[in-house]
Amino acid sequence: MEKRQELYAGKAKSVFATDDPDYLVLHFRDDTSAFDGERMESLARKGMVNNRFNAFIMEKLAEAGIPTHFEKRLSDTESLVKRLEMIPVECVVRNVAAGSLVKRLGVTEGQSLTPPTFELFLKNDAQHDPMINESLAETFGWATPEQLAEMKTLTFRVNEVLKRLFAEGGLLLVDYKLEFGLFKGEIVLGDEFSPDGCRLWDAETREKLDKDRFRQGLGGVIEAYEEVGRRIGIGFD
Repeated sequence: MEKRQELYAGKAKSVFATDDPDYLVLHFRDDTSAFDGERMESLARKGMVNNRFNAFIMEKLAEAGIPTHFEKRLSDTESLVKRLEMIPVECVVRNVAAGSLVKRLGVTEGQSLTPPTFELFLKNDAQHDPMINESLAETFGWATPEQLAEMKTLTFRVNEVLKRLFAEGGLLLVDYKLEFGLFKGEIVLGDEFSPDGCRLWDAETREKLDKDRFRQGLGGVIEAYEEVGRRIGIGFD
């Protein structure tokens, strides 16, 4: 399959067309951003690490029967994916209190959440990805009730699979966000799953091993990503 022109450049990934209108090339760059792009930095090896991490996770989810846009890894930094009509709503599941939930509600970081919470956010950088609900999504045409229901079901199925996978590596899946789109009328998981879009802590020490290391200036960002990967069986050599 032939890679063609760049269609879109996000904060950390670029998307390229191919000679097949149903497929795209996703290029993972070394760029890292925080606070809606206010802080940007290039971190060596990040594109490679996230590309391999994402491929591994997407394959595990596909094995569990969850439809994804991922087709195959093409190189250290590129993957072939289905071309989706993206739904501009992010689905967030929280198993442990952290991040914006702590700020909004004044709850204690690290508090276990039983049952896990489910939240929706509008994918809109200019508005800082505001929290929304099903009624707003339906009224403004961002998603239908049927689509939202399927997205919620799939998001919790992802939680079941990945909580178990990370627990086997001595890791706690604190929270994560997912994006979905339509491929030939079917709701499919899109974007990526990497430590850029989730929180992962050491289950014993509660050491942060995700993008919070960048947000909070803790250092060792890529080393932490690689540590998580090694614990669940991803090779980076």
